[in-house]
Amino acid sequence: MDNHKGCTTIAMVVIANCLSLAIAGEVRAQSAGSDTRLDTLQQQVNAQSARLDQLRDQLAAQERNVSELQRALDLERLASTRARGTGDGAGQGVAASDPAASATAMLAAAVAAQAAPGTQDDATGEGVAVDRAVAQGDRPPPQPVGRAPEQDLRPPEVAQIFDQPGVLTPSGTFVLEPSLQFGYSSSNRVALVGYTIIPAILIGLIDVRQVKTSTGTAALTGRMGIGNRFELEAKVPYVYSSSDTVSREIFTGTAVENVFTSSGKGLGDIEATARMQLNRGGPDKAFYVGWLRYKSRTGRDPFEVVTDCVTRCVANATGTGLPLELPTGSGFSSLQPGVTWLFPSDPVVFFGSLSYLHNFKRDGVSRTVLTGAPPEFPQTATEPIGEVEAGDIWGFNFGMGLALNEKASISIGYDASFIGKTQQNGADAPGAVRITLGTLLLGASYRFSDRHTLNVALGVGVTRDTPDMTLTARVPISL
Repeated sequence: MDNHKGCTTIAMVVIANCLSLAIAGEVRAQSAGSDTRLDTLQQQVNAQSARLDQLRDQLAAQERNVSELQRALDLERLASTRARGTGDGAGQGVAASDPAASATAMLAAAVAAQAAPGTQDDATGEGVAVDRAVAQGDRPPPQPVGRAPEQDLRPPEVAQIFDQPGVLTPSGTFVLEPSLQFGYSSSNRVALVGYTIIPAILIGLIDVRQVKTSTGTAALTGRMGIGNRFELEAKVPYVYSSSDTVSREIFTGTAVENVFTSSGKGLGDIEATARMQLNRGGPDKAFYVGWLRYKSRTGRDPFEVVTDCVTRCVANATGTGLPLELPTGSGFSSLQPGVTWLFPSDPVVFFGSLSYLHNFKRDGVSRTVLTGAPPEFPQTATEPIGEVEAGDIWGFNFGMGLALNEKASISIGYDASFIGKTQQNGADAPGAVRITLGTLLLGASYRFSDRHTLNVALGVGVTRDTPDMTLTARVPISL
């Protein structure tokens, strides 16, 4: 009996141990399975996070494409009003008849193609069919979808008639622009030195002169587009001018007219300009471009040339006399801020600008005067002038451009400047007056290729102080 009980006890202990081992194994199996499921869930979470990051990147890329396509649409609408044409460059597959609709269709197709998943394989198959159709000549090649078309790198096609262009140089493009300008002006000057005893009877001297001046300026201008809305420009001019003064000898009874000729040539005043587009314009919405121009005084100024006071000065009664050599610069550094606007309205483009030029004053100015010695032994004297500040200039202009075809365009405009009085030692200089300059301008532009354009502008003075005629030719070259 006791043996039976002992066997039973041993059997129960063995069964208990087996149950414990079985339960422990089950627990370990369940724990291992739980860890496996947790690892699987973690992997799924990581995969979903990676997918979300990928979708986020795709969304950002789509937003950038939409922004680029919208900008391309605005530029293409503007180009259509100026009749740029399709050109020969790559990426210019948009129909010239309706570029706005084509760009809109490209925008919608790009968004739909990138937003719909699982369409790349279908698009690939369709692309093979399209390639076959193109190879057989049944249909034109398709345009790229999902990215903005390459922008035209040509300078503005509107015929430039003012110094400041209205549209900036494309980003990353360098434009080299050689130009040549010829100007001619003539005026009559009458100086009365004496007094009148009764009206129409003068006791004294009457000095009558005819002054005819011709000026030629060759300039090399470089412009560089930085980003989508910024541009830098530098201009280096070379000036040649000639002046003929026709008058009769004073204090003599001769009826023979003499000619006093002087000329000058050399480097002019170097200029630097920065421009920035202030807004995003479009059809029936103006573009605004702000700019800041600095003009140096690298040219030979009027105070450096020798003034002839032997044959043309009468006790300073007729002014400062005539220079033996003409200056090539203004003699003053200046800073000129301004804003240019351009308003496309099919089929023309209206444009204009408003500016203010400030001349910096100079201290300790003097001039050199020829004092009557013979030409072989000239003698000069220095006359102090003191502080001189040239008058500031307010200017505005406006015009309109019309495209004749995809290569030729014409422009017409008016330019006006209001020049203040020159100050000397804090007061108005002797004989200083306000001057109004007005010029009527006609221009034409012809595009030979995507890189070369010829621009010609003719200016006609409408006030007495304005040059009678200015003729300017520019050849912008995109590099």
